[in-house]
Amino acid sequence: MSLVSSTSYGAAVDAQEFLGMEPTADPTRWFLPVTPAVSTPGRFLFGGCGLAAGIVAMEGAADRPAVWASAQYLSFAPTGSVLRWDVELTASGKYLTQARAIGRYGDRDIITVNAALGNPVEGARGSGATVAPPQVDGPHAYPGREWPRFMGDSIFARVEQRLAAGRDFEDLDPDATDPHSVWWFHIPGHLEPSAATLAILGDYVTGGVSQALGERTMSRSLDNTLRVGHLVPTEWLLCDSWIQYAAGGFAYGEAHLFAEDGTLLGTASQSMSTRPWDPEHLAELAARAVAGATPGPEDIQPEGDRAVEPDGRAG
Repeated sequence: MSLVSSTSYGAAVDAQEFLGMEPTADPTRWFLPVTPAVSTPGRFLFGGCGLAAGIVAMEGAADRPAVWASAQYLSFAPTGSVLRWDVELTASGKYLTQARAIGRYGDRDIITVNAALGNPVEGARGSGATVAPPQVDGPHAYPGREWPRFMGDSIFARVEQRLAAGRDFEDLDPDATDPHSVWWFHIPGHLEPSAATLAILGDYVTGGVSQALGERTMSRSLDNTLRVGHLVPTEWLLCDSWIQYAAGGFAYGEAHLFAEDGTLLGTASQSMSTRPWDPEHLAELAARAVAGATPGPEDIQPEGDRAVEPDGRAG
């Protein structure tokens, strides 16, 4: 199978620039062009980038950083479309703002994101994180992950990944499953740590389903939730992922996200619909990639989920 390696881009950027978010004169109205750089290999918006875009829009409107955010995915935004983001600041007080952002494609709601935003309160008591990072070596002790060629023109090409605990795709075994996996992520372009950064990388919890089931599995996010800890500069991010349930075509899990120095940056969790990959289908996609063809949403999403019609609306 033809493979591509993940890579990082250019100089340091913030999440707004990384996503390609476009502000307007109205701080409650934003636009997100759905480019391949923020898309899945199936040619639709990557869920983590959708949550991150909602966070960027709400932080811009509220002028406060996100503390918590949760997204529900209602439909697909195809690559080449433009999402319009409308923000509502539903309540605002001395310390917190409650907000909602809806990403729309045409007249269809694609994603709804709710959030609480606020700055740390000076003098508030607390010892910080009560969880510790897993005991693994540093990122350079592990090889970079290589992806099948048909996954190359997507968000996966922008994030360098190194598996520190778990099995590579070719080593998965239904008789030797493990709900726990640990990943090192290289933040693309030394992306400044932020809630939006964590939202993008937290969506990689889906990859843990293959570890838990012992077979290559397609997972589509139904929701994503992020809780933000203490943000510190870090070049690499450690994702300690656990799949807590996987059965009947659904799964859910969570991940603690740590900086290289062990600081807890945040916690991500999500629910997913899942289906096993068909080996023959994988071989077909690989052959098409070699021939220059790209997959569509009908190729890389759990069978039986919402179909995407040519205009991008869910059927």
